Amino acid sequence: MSLLPCTMVVEKFPATELSALREDLLQSGLDSRQVAELIRGFLTERGYGVSFDDARTAAASAEVLFGSLQRMQETLEKVAFFM
Repeated sequence: MSLLPCTMVVEKFPATELSALREDLLQSGLDSRQVAELIRGFLTERGYGVSFDDARTAAASAEVLFGSLQRMQETLEKVAFFM
């Protein structure tokens, strides 16, 4: 009998929230460290954790800034964990 790995499912964030986050990221004029903090804040407010290094990786991702909202969601899912 083999055990299947447990996979975590992050909620699908509303498109309006993802769009608002993207607008904040694009218009803020923040450096990469500050962008990572903004991503961490977004996830933390919704009950998820994220390491600073993973948040920086997400911040540097083109999907977060310029991809579709679905790709942005997928990128956030990769770095988020339940708290």
